[in-house]
Amino acid sequence: MGVALAGTIPGRAKEIHLLNVSYDPTREFYSEYNAEFARHWKERTGDDVRVRQSHGGSGRQARSVIDGLRADVVTLALANDIDAIARKSGRIATNWATRLPSNSCPYVSTIVFLVRRGNPKGIRDWPDLVREGVAVVTPNPKSGGGARWNYLAAWGYALRRPGGSEAAAEAFVRELYAHAPVLDTGARASTMTFTERGIGDALITWENEAFLAIREHGPGEYEVVVPSVSILAEPPVAWVDRVVERGGTLAVARGYLEHLYSEVAQEMAARHGFRPSDPKVRARHAARFPEVALFTIDEVFGGWAKAQARHFADGGVFDRIARR
Repeated sequence: MGVALAGTIPGRAKEIHLLNVSYDPTREFYSEYNAEFARHWKERTGDDVRVRQSHGGSGRQARSVIDGLRADVVTLALANDIDAIARKSGRIATNWATRLPSNSCPYVSTIVFLVRRGNPKGIRDWPDLVREGVAVVTPNPKSGGGARWNYLAAWGYALRRPGGSEAAAEAFVRELYAHAPVLDTGARASTMTFTERGIGDALITWENEAFLAIREHGPGEYEVVVPSVSILAEPPVAWVDRVVERGGTLAVARGYLEHLYSEVAQEMAARHGFRPSDPKVRARHAARFPEVALFTIDEVFGGWAKAQARHFADGGVFDRIARR
């Protein structure tokens, strides 16, 4: 899928520095992508680009930008975090989601389970996570974007199963978190808890993070379990208007995000476990990304603003659940 790139920068070749403030599970992808984009921009303009990365829980990363971190671009886990930057700091235009294709989401993911070799607890679907003797690892929804996707995936499953209701969904999610012995601040920290510290029988995580754990530890150590129902996780991207306009980096920051939609970048995203937005590239990797019944946050929760206010704001449903 092609998009129109920003105009070529005239004048003498120079060195340009960008800061990409991102969330935990994108580290490996952007490490490779930054080198690809630097090659692309050099070929196109003659300029050298150096991209620095900042990673952490998506909510905390958004707050850092609101508090003054000079990000040129943000590539976060959920739209509400970019909306918060726009609303609270004015650094990003409120129409940011309309400036790039697919609601400014060049790739998507979903929520799956990572289990240990042989799946000794026989975990196949959401109800298995709340069986007696099963310990679950998932991050804290108050600090991590991936954690909120996990929470909403569980809630949506319980709500949509036969006999589901808001009360039943809250009861199921409450029981799920009662099975979580530790709540880390972000998705990568939870992966380390599960793989390095050996805590838990199942990790609830991004699909791409599960693939990474298997690649790093070997295919015999862990297995991916795709539940019967999950959520379409849409991590968005945006340039930070106030920073790039004042720093003169608008063209390269915009080009950096637009190039994510190129075929080479979409192939790279697929290799790193993200589901590409380009249907042609996605079709080439269909065997890696199994079909699963996916619901969207708009369909079940009425969008991120409503989900945030009800579930994750101070005094919201998660706070009530956490006081167990």
